[in-house]
Amino acid sequence: MNARTDRIALMFPGQGAQYPGMGLPWLDTPQWQLVDALSHRVGRDVGALLIDADTERLRRTDNAQLALFALETMLLQAVRAAVPGLPVVACAGHGVGEYAALAAAGVLKPADAAQLVAERGAAMADAARAAEGAMAVLTGGDPQAAGRLTERLRGAGARVWLAHLDGPDRVVVSGTRAGVEALVEQAPEAGFRAVPHPSGGAFHSPLMIPAQYRLSAALVRAPLRAARFPVVATADGRVRDGDPAEWRALMIRHLVEPVRWDSTVRTLVGPDSAAAELIELGPGTTLADLARHITPDTPATTVTTPAQVAALAARYAAERV
Repeated sequence: MNARTDRIALMFPGQGAQYPGMGLPWLDTPQWQLVDALSHRVGRDVGALLIDADTERLRRTDNAQLALFALETMLLQAVRAAVPGLPVVACAGHGVGEYAALAAAGVLKPADAAQLVAERGAAMADAARAAEGAMAVLTGGDPQAAGRLTERLRGAGARVWLAHLDGPDRVVVSGTRAGVEALVEQAPEAGFRAVPHPSGGAFHSPLMIPAQYRLSAALVRAPLRAARFPVVATADGRVRDGDPAEWRALMIRHLVEPVRWDSTVRTLVGPDSAAAELIELGPGTTLADLARHITPDTPATTVTTPAQVAALAARYAAERV
């Protein structure tokens, strides 16, 4: 295997990447058995979310998170079957994708992770109903300027915070609908273009504090194990080896603190992990696109369908010859 592909980091996207029918290519594959098993564990028809749910239904937090986790775990299973010995040195997940990353590293079994995702999604949906919120994507400006803008608005009484630090010129903000609207109105003056984010609430902000209590109760019951390979925590962009107590605390923090994806990707390709290629397992190309802005010299590939799994397997087979 050449130097470009002997150290792989896996990335798993979060809410906003989902789209209707994203599970259709997997319906007649062996991996679909996993969807049935996860449905049984969480008491919901996860397959219907992957096949039949429309955009509005998938916008619901509890639906989106379960559907994303199921698809990403199927992809992981398929890639491992198609490319035995894939040299994964680390992984990370954006938002709920972090649960798929923990499952990939063996910190959580897929069924246990799905149960936590179901509890997390339901808790966040409840919090979103209690305090109607919104999110917006800001591009084209300095993330530090976005931070100063949110601070200035909070000083004037608005409730708005940084929610994602996604790259050198992209951040996502979160808060009450009025707070986000005030920020969007002022964004051009700070050098940003602003567009709505397809979320169902004010995620990764203090408005999600009520969700922490329900998730905490679920985490007490969840069996966590040491990781087979490192997971980079998006709460701070640092490598973790899977200490259960530390991960429980990180998952609770994750609900109300920003996703530091810029730092996370830099850690994946930095000295601690030294990944030479990034592979995104999930719908869309969001994380691969972000990675190309964060670390332009590192190849980034997205795998979403069985055909793309086969193409990845063929490439690795050729490189082993």
